[in-house]
Amino acid sequence: LFADLAGFTPAARTLPPGEVVSYLDRLVCAFDDLCEEHGVDKIKTIGDSYMAVSGLRGSSAESAIAIGNFAFAMMEIIRRQGPLGGHNLALRIGIHCGEATAGVIGETRVSYDVWGDAVNVASRMESHGEPGRIHVSEAFRALAGDAFTFNERGSMEIKGLGLARTYFLEDVKAPAHSSAKAQGAV
Repeated sequence: LFADLAGFTPAARTLPPGEVVSYLDRLVCAFDDLCEEHGVDKIKTIGDSYMAVSGLRGSSAESAIAIGNFAFAMMEIIRRQGPLGGHNLALRIGIHCGEATAGVIGETRVSYDVWGDAVNVASRMESHGEPGRIHVSEAFRALAGDAFTFNERGSMEIKGLGLARTYFLEDVKAPAHSSAKAQGAV
């Protein structure tokens, strides 16, 4: 998952650095708390962007659902966030599922990172998305199954991928309830 604050640069351009840092810190701390809540792993922040993954330790379908729910929770956090310099900002989120490589690199300022085609495609989903929306790949849609409602965006040219069918994640589907009566010994 990649999330970017649409409109951040013009909103922050004339503000004092302390105000910008305070805004980003509150937001990133809230996202970090959501990671814990949803079983998602934060990888890093890159300026006003946030990168997270799911599935490092679990089932693929469960991980897709976790990252989808995490994305919806991020959208709720940004809706409740106050404006930055009089500008209400929106998140643009992109999600893709696939194999990736993870590891620790460097000798100074060591960092844990994730690489691979899945990372690149997720980044493209974000950059080709729209503010206030969660843009997902066909692979994510297939893996998440019927946990969410999707709105097909259609096929679009994605750099490094070619023509790809994409979707907007619209809502979480309510779980089906069983009407069977419990049976037990009396």
